[in-house]
Amino acid sequence: MSRVLISAARTGWARAAMIVGGLALAGVAVAMAQGPAPAAGVQKVRFGGDRNETRIVIDLDRAATGKLLADGAGDRRVVIGLPNVTTGGDLQGTGQGLVERWAIDEAAGGARLRLDLKANAEVRRRFLLPPGDGASAYRYVIDLKSTDAPGAAQAPVLKPTLVSAPVKASALRLKKVIVIDAGHGGKDPGSSGANTAEKDVTLAAAKALKAKLEKSGRYTVVMTRQSDTFVPLESRVQIARRADADLFISLHADSGPDAATRGASVYTLSEKGTERVARVLEKDDWLMKANLPGRDRAVSQILLDLSQRATKNRSAAFAETLLQSVGEETTLLRRSHRDAGFIVLLAPDVPAVLLEMGFITNLDDEQLLKTPAGRDRLMDAVAGSIESYFATQTRLAAR
Repeated sequence: MSRVLISAARTGWARAAMIVGGLALAGVAVAMAQGPAPAAGVQKVRFGGDRNETRIVIDLDRAATGKLLADGAGDRRVVIGLPNVTTGGDLQGTGQGLVERWAIDEAAGGARLRLDLKANAEVRRRFLLPPGDGASAYRYVIDLKSTDAPGAAQAPVLKPTLVSAPVKASALRLKKVIVIDAGHGGKDPGSSGANTAEKDVTLAAAKALKAKLEKSGRYTVVMTRQSDTFVPLESRVQIARRADADLFISLHADSGPDAATRGASVYTLSEKGTERVARVLEKDDWLMKANLPGRDRAVSQILLDLSQRATKNRSAAFAETLLQSVGEETTLLRRSHRDAGFIVLLAPDVPAVLLEMGFITNLDDEQLLKTPAGRDRLMDAVAGSIESYFATQTRLAAR
């Protein structure tokens, strides 16, 4: 089967879908492809945004994926290949925002989207939204960002903070600290597939991700386990906090009673999980000791709330970036960004996500996870999302 890119959402993604739904119509309806071929047909092309950020949405009658052929650098033209997509004839029109004109024409094995730009810009993200949230079509989304915007090419500038939540010591480092948590281990095998156990694929994936991050030279990587050993959940969080981690990612493989169910998903801390932190602190202050100074309990609680709120926002931002990258390599669950009160997500000052890499009870997902080549592609996507996340955080800090 060809890989499909399917992104869906919880609250944050639902907002994105609402924005997509509100984009101005700038295309024409196209007849759906005839015959039994499973190719996706273009239904309409829509634009929204301005000369700083522009979103292009291609409505399709089936799921499809794309390949970036030209990123706009130098000649102000973006070209995206759309394998197995039909148009019923060449399409073209006037764009909006950063796009001067657009065209979709037939190409070998599918179609090709060309965007002639008004200014220098880059493709920030590409993803596919399935039908839902009031829409009946699949929506292939391309986001463009101007590189001519004021300050876009400037080096990051550290600005003084007058009043804020506690500043992590990691703000003064060069290298970021990433904690990779290989789910389960030892006496806890996790879920089982037809030919492998969850604890084995999570450890193999964690080691592959560690190697990729360390090869870049930009990260210090800490593993919660490096062999088939059992590590209590609370200890995994403590490892991240002792390391003063900038990011915590827990790797797992999902399971279900229906062998046909497949797809990756990402969990971040839920509101109930936030309340759980407070309950844990009532019994034991181990969560607060590392980076929340102040002996006055009321002051400490205020600092905890500030830190936790910022951490949840950063976790959600990384989760969306992660899904966009992972979705280019494997299928995503329909509601792919979820929330829960998992213990490994409880640290109030470490952005954290739990990635379910796929369903180990599905033969296709299991094959992806148990083979080195499949894991390598998937961990390439995860490593890329980490790069994108920290690049975005640096730009935001410089504003």
